[in-house]
Amino acid sequence: MQKIYKIALLLLLGFSTQAQEVLSLEDALKMALENNYDIKIATNNSKIDATNNSLARAGMLPTLNANLTNSNSILDTKQTQGDGTVREVDGAKNMNLSYGVGLDWTIFDGLSMFARKEQLNVLEQQGKAELQTAILNKISDVYVTYFDLVQQQQVLASIDTAIVISNQRLNTAQNRFSIGKASKLEVLNAQVDLNSDLSLLLKQKEAYRITKIRMNELLIRELQTDFKVNEEITFEQNLDFAELTETAQKQNPVLQSQILTKKVADLNLKQVKGNRYPTVRLTSGYNFTRSESSLGFVTESSGKGFVYGVTASVPIFNGFLQNKNEKIAKYQVENAGLVLEQQKLSLETELASLYASYQTNLELVKVEEKNIEIAKQNLDITLAKFKIGTITTVEFRTAQQNYVEASVRYSNAQYVTKISEINLKELAGTLTF
Repeated sequence: MQKIYKIALLLLLGFSTQAQEVLSLEDALKMALENNYDIKIATNNSKIDATNNSLARAGMLPTLNANLTNSNSILDTKQTQGDGTVREVDGAKNMNLSYGVGLDWTIFDGLSMFARKEQLNVLEQQGKAELQTAILNKISDVYVTYFDLVQQQQVLASIDTAIVISNQRLNTAQNRFSIGKASKLEVLNAQVDLNSDLSLLLKQKEAYRITKIRMNELLIRELQTDFKVNEEITFEQNLDFAELTETAQKQNPVLQSQILTKKVADLNLKQVKGNRYPTVRLTSGYNFTRSESSLGFVTESSGKGFVYGVTASVPIFNGFLQNKNEKIAKYQVENAGLVLEQQKLSLETELASLYASYQTNLELVKVEEKNIEIAKQNLDITLAKFKIGTITTVEFRTAQQNYVEASVRYSNAQYVTKISEINLKELAGTLTF
């Protein structure tokens, strides 16, 4: 029977598979991490958060500006002096020129600038957490798709095994019919069953090709790139629930991002409260001035030198907006805390559910592994009896279908167990190469 299985696998993959790429899981993960668009976008967003995290963005550094003002006018001017003398000039030219360098520095704003800087630190950490989430999600997608292909290859091999056996059955029926030991009906039944197996194979190959296209999309390469994957599914059988839960509390990127969101809300409240305190600004500069006037006591003047000063403002009343803004910020802090607790509960629930499925699937793998051994033995015996004509075609077909179904169930049990393992590690934040 093992020999038949190998022949079926060769028929499935064809002689052209010698030129096919064998895509390992490690290579697939590497390509996805290097090429995937979601990861590149998340990486750029993380770099944006890191770039924004600066003293200047927090408002802690002074600003220095070069200023230039040049105003001119041509006026028909009439002036009446204190002694009653009237001076009148048509087209009087006036010019005022001012240029220099000015410094403006907020040295106190109720400590809001320090809260903003800390908030920028948290936002940078949050960007890294979101990048980690994108990477974990994509690694998980590659894992799931890869092992889906492994399972489908195994199913295809099982169907191909059935086709090999159905061909043997058809040949046997034709030989028996030619010597008068079987009816035409037996040949037709064998042909119908063979055609059913071929139809099932075509449908499974279609699903296999579609999944390959999905994998190529994840790897960001030509969608029609042909390849095959490795033949086995291996999984861990000793994952510990307590250890997974403890690790998830520390490493789950979604939970960590929500913790940082709570911190951002707390710091936003600090900034809002800072608006109650005075704001003190230091101004300084070095200016040059020059003015000309066709009419007046001073027809020309100029100056240069340092200017400096201090500006302080104290909020007294703004229509009770300060109180309202603080209430809103407190509600936002409360909501962020509620969402955090909700996320913790959701994470614990999902971990518990997945772990229960994982344990059940481990047992199913053991059961289906025994079933396929029994089904194989039954098929071997049935095939031998069919060749000597001691059982009916219905009994033979039943044994054949039982073996195929047992093979498919075994492959599916392995796949589902692997998916449970992948999902558990993804939630714990430990899904890596």
